[in-house]
Amino acid sequence: MFKRIHLVVLDSVGIGEAPDAEKFGDVGSHTLGHIAEHGLHVPNMEELGLGTIEPLKGVKAIEDHKGYATKLEEVSVGKDTMTGHWEIAGLNIQTPFRVFPEGFPQDLLDKITEFSGRGIIMGANKPYSGTQVIEDFGEEQMKTGDLIIYTSADPVLQIAAHEDVIPLEELYKICEYTREITKDDPYMIGRIIARPYLGEPGNFKRTANRHDYALDPFGRTVLNELKDAGKDVIAVGKINDIFNGQGMTEAIRTASNMDGVDKLLDVMKQDFEGVSFTNLVDFDALFGHRRDTPGYAKALEDFDARLPEIYANMQEDDLLLITADHGNDPTFPGTDHTREYVPLLAYSKKMKGHGQLPQGYYADISATIADNFDVKPTENGKSFLELLK
Repeated sequence: MFKRIHLVVLDSVGIGEAPDAEKFGDVGSHTLGHIAEHGLHVPNMEELGLGTIEPLKGVKAIEDHKGYATKLEEVSVGKDTMTGHWEIAGLNIQTPFRVFPEGFPQDLLDKITEFSGRGIIMGANKPYSGTQVIEDFGEEQMKTGDLIIYTSADPVLQIAAHEDVIPLEELYKICEYTREITKDDPYMIGRIIARPYLGEPGNFKRTANRHDYALDPFGRTVLNELKDAGKDVIAVGKINDIFNGQGMTEAIRTASNMDGVDKLLDVMKQDFEGVSFTNLVDFDALFGHRRDTPGYAKALEDFDARLPEIYANMQEDDLLLITADHGNDPTFPGTDHTREYVPLLAYSKKMKGHGQLPQGYYADISATIADNFDVKPTENGKSFLELLK
């Protein structure tokens, strides 16, 4: 029984193609494996048994490592961030969110135009980096007052506009309308995001007035059960957005992976009973989608170097769980996520044993959390709590 569980999701850090990878066009993907082939130094995760899950070039398989290690398989029909996190929290999502690698259909854009009275810059209507899209189209947006509408490899629709050209209140109303008309088929978009910016051509900057219009999870998660039982559920990073605030007692924003670790350490210094749930998104957003293998490796090494600080702030009855939500192999064709197993590393100072856990499923994490805090389990997943000795 643990008083606190610190669940850390290393966004997109997959560990080899899933059994159904062929359905997703991802046969041969292996995020950690292919990064390791280019050089990877993660001694602290080695000590937690990372190298015992799958052979990784240059990563030692330490047999008498700390804690327990295994890999988990996703059962939901999707390989996006929301689906992965919702399954970790106990849901099985069989209606996939849609992604739009060719941009959004004209009929959807026509509806937004009709509602807003504003045109749409068609050159931006495709997967785009958020900073690049305002660099490429920000000046045109200022001159015309049209909307910059773009997407990414995730099921998101993002609307960017200069705050001096389209006031925030108007931009938010357009996003709210877009949210209402994209909740169901044929669109099924996970998040609508307002992306305001300021500045002059050549020096545009996105502002802090971003607003996410997400969807509530399609059912009760273990987070709802914890909150209803009076436990703390502290979201660090984009966790609050992913769950649309459902089941959270506190939400803390982060600016980067390292800021995310800093904020997690701040949380660990508080006295609470329940779960801290952290997402470190840079692996995915900055390196996976951009197919930057050296950058991804360095980000993993930077996180690994912070693990001793996390250990130092763990209480005797804390449990640390490190996992991921999908893969994003930076050596793989395209820019999309990859359908992979994810690692699971479990560590507590009070553990006497160590070794391999049975291979399981994402929702096993939610079942274990429910088991630990004696709350109603979700329908999916099998607890491994009794194996953590």
